Amino acid sequence: MKKLILCGYMGSGKTTIARLLAKTTGLTYMDLDEVIEQKVGKTISQLFEEDGEIKFRKLEHDCLNEVVNDSDSFILSLGGGTPSYANNHEVLKRDDVVSVYLKASIGELIKRIKTQPGLRPLLETLKEEEMEEFVAKHLFDRSYYYHQAKHVVATDGKTPEAITNEIMSLF
Repeated sequence: MKKLILCGYMGSGKTTIARLLAKTTGLTYMDLDEVIEQKVGKTISQLFEEDGEIKFRKLEHDCLNEVVNDSDSFILSLGGGTPSYANNHEVLKRDDVVSVYLKASIGELIKRIKTQPGLRPLLETLKEEEMEEFVAKHLFDRSYYYHQAKHVVATDGKTPEAITNEIMSLF
């Protein structure tokens, strides 16, 4: 029984690494945002727009607990803000969970985010210096929660394969 949860800021590599880990281990891969979207039949953007952030965060909390409590083994990538709300960071500390914070520098995150135009609409209208401030503030606000993960893996300058191998050594 293996329950692996990846957390980190947008652009930290959660989805890429989770998919590689799933391929390597044969474990089921889930993305919490996709779990939520399938459950309610709306996109995350629609949920925020139509129902508001508070309702979304409640749904996110409920879905996270359902996945962790109802599944024996999986690899789960969280949304960037998930650990910061509704005591979700407590899930990262559970005895039956291996949790990993994929830690990237502000510069690296911005570089990665900028290579994915259209995927990060919240940041698209920001100038580079505004983006840096936005990311730095979020990282500052979320750092405590991310660091509740049992393991921290620095990702700057590493290939996805190297990061995957590093995480595999934690099992």
